[in-house]
Amino acid sequence: MANDVGTVDALQSLKPNAEWVLRGDVLEWLDKKQTEPTADELAAEVTRLQGVYDGKAYQRTRATAYEAIAEQLDKLYHDMTAGKLDATGEWHKAIKAVKDANPKP
Repeated sequence: MANDVGTVDALQSLKPNAEWVLRGDVLEWLDKKQTEPTADELAAEVTRLQGVYDGKAYQRTRATAYEAIAEQLDKLYHDMTAGKLDATGEWHKAIKAVKDANPKP
């Protein structure tokens, strides 16, 4: 078992609130109420969690591509005053461009 974020995340996901210590790649199970997950269970959970993380890559990319909220609000204000609160407004066009460039899988 590697000492990486994946292992820690897997332990926290499989056994919430369990008591354990990870020293290097050695897991010391301290919890008397919950059973220690097997190496196979941990590996499967790391794989599952990595899949969830990878599946949300588009969200992280979009988040950095969107303009700052202040800029978005300014566009919305100008669209409102121009009567363009539809697909013709600048705010909608900017958001759509980001979504189109980073489609949801």
